[in-house]
Amino acid sequence: MRYEAVIFDLDGTLINSIDDLADSCNEMLVAYDFPTHAVDAYKYFVGNGVGKLVERALPEDKAADKAFYEKALAKFREIYNGKVLNKTRAYSGIRDTLAKLMEKEIPMAVCTNKPMEAAKTIINILFEPGTFQMVIGDRPGYPRKPDPTTVLEITEKLGVTPDKVVYLGDSGVDMQTAVNAGFLPVGVLWGFREKEELLENGAKLLLEKPTDLLFNVQFKK
Repeated sequence: MRYEAVIFDLDGTLINSIDDLADSCNEMLVAYDFPTHAVDAYKYFVGNGVGKLVERALPEDKAADKAFYEKALAKFREIYNGKVLNKTRAYSGIRDTLAKLMEKEIPMAVCTNKPMEAAKTIINILFEPGTFQMVIGDRPGYPRKPDPTTVLEITEKLGVTPDKVVYLGDSGVDMQTAVNAGFLPVGVLWGFREKEELLENGAKLLLEKPTDLLFNVQFKK
């Protein structure tokens, strides 16, 4: 099979954003005199959107209090908007891999459960203009991954069929998304989760480093 397009997850796949997410959420928790969490704990809090991140970080009784939860979520968003690029960086080897795919004229896109505005800000600053044909984050009224609605919207706009699409991600949610959409599910081992989670959720290929994509997947050019 020769593949014709690549869709990437963002956090834990293209960028290491865990410190900024953890710092922002811990600052929110401190503001309410709640216990904070270690950075490594946040690797398991993220992946399902900022709503779930805040829900998992809050004390259980506070997360169940809808009015308080909404207030805490708004505070997290406010804090994170000011920290979105404090420590966040592209993973080593990512830019080289993207450049090689551009040389092959392989269209690329990003689909993330991160809020749309934050996702586009990060992409615009950390990556060359024109690298990605589309960047879609969390949007009101649209289901989040692992629902395949958004990634299938991307493939339609790119003009490729799902069976010709490679999907890269670092979590079980990402692998479920790829399986649900009919893509090739490729798990990355430099991100936030372990290989067992990726394999259990349908990964057909695991990459140790970004450049492995170029040697393990055949593209149309």
